[in-house]
Amino acid sequence: MPRWKALPEELDPQVREFASQLRRLVDRSGLSVAAIADRTGYSKTSWERYLGGRLLAPKAAVLALAEVTGTNPVHLTTMWELAERAWSRSEQRHDRTMEAPRVAQARAALGEFGPAEPPGGARAQSPSAGLTDRRPKQAKQWAPKPPAGPGHNRRRIVMFLAGVVGALLVITSAVLLTDLGKSDGKPQAKPTPSHSASPPALPAGVKCVAASCTGQDPEAMGCTDKLVQTVGSAKVGVSVVEVRYSKTCRAAWARLKQVAPGDRVQISSGGTAGDAVVADAYRDTYTKMLAVDGPAAAKACATLKSGKSGCAAGKAVAG
Repeated sequence: MPRWKALPEELDPQVREFASQLRRLVDRSGLSVAAIADRTGYSKTSWERYLGGRLLAPKAAVLALAEVTGTNPVHLTTMWELAERAWSRSEQRHDRTMEAPRVAQARAALGEFGPAEPPGGARAQSPSAGLTDRRPKQAKQWAPKPPAGPGHNRRRIVMFLAGVVGALLVITSAVLLTDLGKSDGKPQAKPTPSHSASPPALPAGVKCVAASCTGQDPEAMGCTDKLVQTVGSAKVGVSVVEVRYSKTCRAAWARLKQVAPGDRVQISSGGTAGDAVVADAYRDTYTKMLAVDGPAAAKACATLKSGKSGCAAGKAVAG
């Protein structure tokens, strides 16, 4: 039985070649995936995703693997850079592919609503037909009548006043009943709905959403892979700080690339800031997650050991 499963068919050729190269390094080392995870500092689950082509390994993980397997990192880094560009293109294509059905559905929904129909029925008669039906009735209804006498006018006034008094009595009764329904001057509790809406089911592997994701590792909670987008980035010196956002998990985190030990990165949203992370090695560094209302509410900031600093603001994405 082969050790590795077949890579996904939809992988970009450069990503496929890079994942295959990682598999060859692991095979030549004779180490298990668990041993690779233990020696590189990345979890076994993460390495299974890297080697299975489901997630592009971060540059720091690739350099750690090169060190563990005794591989020259220069060639491997070049392959990683090509794979990263291909992966980014694939993410953009995926976003557009996911957006197209939603646009089509919206257009179809708008197409269901034709010109506004006249009130009173879906099959209203034409104006000419309506006039034909009403003319005899209107002529009969508004036929001239002899002038009413004084007694008739008095009866109309009495009936009008009686109607006004009746309406006032109904309003007064309603107010009194409302006041009597209160006990001890305390507001009555609103009735609890008999059926509460159940929260939407999360995709397989996703372990948190919104507030429950705050302070959690995005990879461990299943918020990465195809569920994450880079919604903002900025160059700070030689480094790049990014805002990473998962719509499914409704959370964001910051990632710093081209890192040196001592560089610092932090995610924030409004007046709330997550814990800052200080890099301790030459590896891409990311923060824990922070629940946000949307991608535009998140901001990632980095302060390099050299003293340079900068921030990237998240931007709204389609869909």
